[in-house]
Amino acid sequence: MELTADNKLKKIIVVGDRVLIKPKKESEKTDSGLFLPPGVKEKEKTQSGYIVKVGPGHPIPIASEEEDDWKPEENKIKYLPLQAKEGDLAIFLQNGAFEVIYQKEKYFIVPQASILMLEREEDL
Repeated sequence: MELTADNKLKKIIVVGDRVLIKPKKESEKTDSGLFLPPGVKEKEKTQSGYIVKVGPGHPIPIASEEEDDWKPEENKIKYLPLQAKEGDLAIFLQNGAFEVIYQKEKYFIVPQASILMLEREEDL
């Protein structure tokens, strides 16, 4: 299968309570017209970006019963879903994020606890 813009993230599985965020393109100049040198935005404590993948959530411990051994493994684990959804604009703490480069593009892996605010286009 050929990689395209639509399917390049298809093979990625985000684990647990983490989300994969594509950083938002920040303006290189301030509102007053001053141009910012490279790296200034990266030193800020918060950053924003769009959520492109979401993990399954927080695992919920379940009591193991011997009679459940016949069930498939995926049915034994339950998750409390995340509040974040794909397409949301997230403002997150920079020090809680891990920067990764995938297919020559920069992303952040961020635990939900480091997300401060979400902006969603559709009505909640």
